[in-house]
Amino acid sequence: MKGGKVRRALRWLNDNLEEFLMVAFLGAMTLVMGVQVFSRYMLGTSLSWSEELTRYIFIWAGFLSVSYCTRKCISIKIEQFVAVFPRRGKAAFKMVNHTLELVLFLYLLPFAWRFFWSAVQSGQTSPALNLPMYYVQAAPFFSFALVAFRVAQRWWIEWNVMLGRDQRFTATVKDPDAESGFVKNVQEEKVEKDQGKGGGACR
Repeated sequence: MKGGKVRRALRWLNDNLEEFLMVAFLGAMTLVMGVQVFSRYMLGTSLSWSEELTRYIFIWAGFLSVSYCTRKCISIKIEQFVAVFPRRGKAAFKMVNHTLELVLFLYLLPFAWRFFWSAVQSGQTSPALNLPMYYVQAAPFFSFALVAFRVAQRWWIEWNVMLGRDQRFTATVKDPDAESGFVKNVQEEKVEKDQGKGGGACR
């Protein structure tokens, strides 16, 4: 029973972690700035820490958005060339792309850690909140580690597609339009449905 709850919790985190954190951060920024506006125009006084806190939350949200875009396959890309290949051919190109991404973020991780650890050692704090700056400077390290994990997930999906191991992405059916003469890849339809949920391979 407990194992089932743990699996459900892990599945929920896998599907919703970035969205949950980014919505929470957006809500926090809205609340803080709303209190600041109310305090300034209704009470005639300003909060000294509101803009600083909002800025730091925005930094975290910005770095988390990289992982969100990776998981949702949201990026600027040109796919006319890749689109002419069958699904397994596309998977091979995607694997090359994901491999380069993974190498990049794994390369950046040690630098992000040094950046974070230098803030821990320096003991620097923020001017208004007196907040230890390593809370802010932990954002790149956390984000790059999470992005590397998401890219690895995508790489594994494409690997299984390329080898034909995942039947969800390799089954084919005839196009109902007899005049077209094309074979429709069921995976393409599945991806379009799943892309919004982060459950399929990137197109």
